[in-house]
Amino acid sequence: MPEIKLENITKRWGKFFGVDNVSLDIPDNSFITLLGPSGCGKTTILRMIAGLETPTEGRITIGDRVVFDSNAGINVPANKRKVGFLFQNYALWPNMTVYENISFGLKNINEEMPVLDVEAKRASDMLRALSNGSKIKEIVEECRDKNGKLDEKKAYVKLIDNFTLSIYTAKELFNLKVHESSDPTTNAKEKSLIYKEKLSSIESKLKAEGKALNEKFEVTKDGAPVIEKRKLTKEEIDSKVRACSRIVKIGMFMDRYPAELSGGQQQRVAIARTLAPEPQVLFMDEPLSNLDAKLRLEMRYELQRLHVETGSTFVYVTHDQMEAMTLATRICLVNNGVLQQYAAPLEVYNRPSNLFVADFVGNPSMNFVDANGKQGEDGSLSLEILGGLKARFVPGNSLKIADWKAGRDKEALAKAEEEKQRLARKGAVEKSNKDEVFKYHVSKVEEEDDSLLDEPVITEDDYVLGIRPEAIDIESNGSVDATIYGAMPTGMESTLKLRVGDFLLTSVVFGNRVYTIDQKEKININGNDILLFDRKSGKLITAGRLEI
Repeated sequence: MPEIKLENITKRWGKFFGVDNVSLDIPDNSFITLLGPSGCGKTTILRMIAGLETPTEGRITIGDRVVFDSNAGINVPANKRKVGFLFQNYALWPNMTVYENISFGLKNINEEMPVLDVEAKRASDMLRALSNGSKIKEIVEECRDKNGKLDEKKAYVKLIDNFTLSIYTAKELFNLKVHESSDPTTNAKEKSLIYKEKLSSIESKLKAEGKALNEKFEVTKDGAPVIEKRKLTKEEIDSKVRACSRIVKIGMFMDRYPAELSGGQQQRVAIARTLAPEPQVLFMDEPLSNLDAKLRLEMRYELQRLHVETGSTFVYVTHDQMEAMTLATRICLVNNGVLQQYAAPLEVYNRPSNLFVADFVGNPSMNFVDANGKQGEDGSLSLEILGGLKARFVPGNSLKIADWKAGRDKEALAKAEEEKQRLARKGAVEKSNKDEVFKYHVSKVEEEDDSLLDEPVITEDDYVLGIRPEAIDIESNGSVDATIYGAMPTGMESTLKLRVGDFLLTSVVFGNRVYTIDQKEKININGNDILLFDRKSGKLITAGRLEI
């Protein structure tokens, strides 16, 4: 499967930028989730890669092929990009059976491909199955009901799944009636002689023409497959349909209509239909959003397994951060059309690049605490937090805050200059949906309407601490007095709201202890993953530990 490369992709409508100068490298065989709030541009990115939306500027490469380049005037249509698209709405044809839905796209394929000798493949498949006559009898006998009546359709499916056959080969195998023989092994060996002779005859005929068969039963000449423009044969279509149905486990539903299936089964049909043409890349736009919570969880496991079994590159759009965390090899987090962070799930969780990422990823959400103070000679910061508490933040790595801020200012100037040069170019448009520093929320007992408050004056001594709920522990020797403001036990853990002065902190504690409202406790903030953010830019400075 190919890698996908996006270079400076922009999509705008008038002055509104849906996607703003996004560059991405999606490696081969990766599972990438495009994550972000509704309207952030993640679906637009997906549609531009697939060819369903035309970028305003930029370049897209799939494998070694440029499929879009605004400067070169290249725009390969969606049907030529060899990508599969799975929509939020399954869009199954209600008047077609499951089999017809999956095979629909395959029947329309008409392109250059190797010539396949169907008869030779069928003969080889028959020989492979007939090498185990006792297994054939065992499989067929399993398909009898309690009255001893044989279910032929069930037998076909079991033969298909056990021997990897097409329906046509499975029917031919069944009609040999090996399962009715008292000695199925001998019977199967005798009948296999017919297919050995048939295969030998085909090979001899091809040899006389200077041709041969490779391991895929493609006709070759001088060692290379013979290529011609053609449609897929019925045997090829059926093999692809059956292979996909095995992957998603819907082999028994081939004759049913979509209305006769559950939501999860319909989703599996939609996945099989997308996989059948063997796309280079599989795109999914919130495909599980129509399912109930339990089924969504089951389908997440199925998608993980599907990714491994197919070896395909998956690009998955979701606004559900739990889905993104559990499925992805890398998360691409987008807000207001701008790429915020592109990293592995645990890196996004433990080291979010800015306040927006920190707030968006994690459930319950991260605690944000305003802090004010300076860095000492030993590298630690003496801070005042939570309405007067004295604290010391010790960075996990050697860092001079003044140097970090100088780099921040230099980067901001370079970005401003780059934007100035962009706007000076002919046809450039100023972005109406301006990018702003994320307005994080500090939880308090008495909440105030933010819209009525004056904008705070931010100094170089102002910071924001990010504390994950699991870092706040209730301990008898805790350094901070707290009161239980709310408690939500779930069995193995409890989510608590802790009141510290006028502030509320969220904590997740493990165990089945019962907590009551207004109960007095002592807490510690533990671990080396306490985050220090720059309040001015909203960017992560470093991680470390907090001493109170």
